[in-house]
Amino acid sequence: MSRKNLLSSLTDRKLTAVNSAPVVENSLTAMSPALERNRSRGAFGAITRSIDELAEKAQTAKEFEARLLEGETVVDLDPDTIDVSFVADRMDDDKEGFEELVEAIRQRGQDSPILVRPHPGVNGRYMTVFGHRRTRAAEFLGRPVRAVVKDLSDKDHVIAQGQENSARADLSFIEKAVFASNLERNRYDRDVIMAALSVDKTVVSKMISVTKDIPDEIIKAVGAAKNSGRDRWYDLAKKIRVGGVSVRELISSPDFKAATSDDRLEILARHLSAKSAGKETTLAQKASTKSWVPDDKTISVTLKKTAKKATVTLESADGPLFAEFITGQLDDLYKAFRKSNMEAPGE
Repeated sequence: MSRKNLLSSLTDRKLTAVNSAPVVENSLTAMSPALERNRSRGAFGAITRSIDELAEKAQTAKEFEARLLEGETVVDLDPDTIDVSFVADRMDDDKEGFEELVEAIRQRGQDSPILVRPHPGVNGRYMTVFGHRRTRAAEFLGRPVRAVVKDLSDKDHVIAQGQENSARADLSFIEKAVFASNLERNRYDRDVIMAALSVDKTVVSKMISVTKDIPDEIIKAVGAAKNSGRDRWYDLAKKIRVGGVSVRELISSPDFKAATSDDRLEILARHLSAKSAGKETTLAQKASTKSWVPDDKTISVTLKKTAKKATVTLESADGPLFAEFITGQLDDLYKAFRKSNMEAPGE
């Protein structure tokens, strides 16, 4: 496949709003009417939708990579000879996800090759287009990484890199916005950015405006916020643009740093809202969020508190089952709670 038509079929895809769900052909066996009704209800529905979404994301990414790498020779490369892309596209190091990838490759091998190109500035080395984590996993395991080597221009490189990540749908809104901003700083025009992220010109403009309104220091302090979409970031950008309130003390506080990335975004938004309304809040009120993760990291529990309300969120595949288990223990838990209050000093 020549470089001329390398991305032609891929860049002609319909441009969509960022963070929208990819459209894939449904090849699943039809469900019974009862199952179809129940799949949208309660914990069963949540689990089913999560499984469907993950399957669609994985399938879309595999189809994209298959089209791009079709007919190409796969070779084994030494990970030590491969450098990262010249444009960063991720903000957080997902340690848990990386460990799962390492274990999967250890047991099954590397399912799909990465894409690299000859390094444009160093003879004998390569530059990653996509597959950074697979390269790191191979290096960690002390084995070669399966790769396809293509002689790409910088433009084709960033388009392929951006579209692979968009197809995989594991980049958050702010990561895509920062990627778009990085491309603009590297003097790529809006057409290239639109093609790389599969979004239209309006969305690209809004994404870049967010990164201009929100200082880099704040974006880095908040992090990727994987579960927060564009509206929350638009709202934060507006608050900062209008209010111009200093948040350095807040983002450097231990409580803020200890919160999850999505909670840090919410804490920051609440802080700016309170300031703009002339209301002073204590640091404890701003950071009234606590998180708990067990040693095996199979679940994440987050507690959000206000004066009269508390919300507990359980994330991961075990979340709904653990929630049902806790619900079944509520009588005993409440009795233990009442007993601990009565036995507390001064009571």
